[in-house]
Amino acid sequence: MPKAIKGVLVECDPSIKAIILKIDQDKHDYIVEDLDDQTLVIKESQLPRLKQRLEEELANTQQMPDESGSD
Repeated sequence: MPKAIKGVLVECDPSIKAIILKIDQDKHDYIVEDLDDQTLVIKESQLPRLKQRLEEELANTQQMPDESGSD
């Protein structure tokens, strides 16, 4: 018998989607369905954890502004 999974429709930029796909690629814990370039269905129960992981990834990839005073 088929099993239903509760999901949340997530629309985002392709760059953010690529990060989500990277996070999900090892264990497939988050994504239910990859719909198009900007849309995913995410497991509802995993959404808070995915948001946290995404924030961590974004914090690691953001560059700090150069404060060397290059005026």
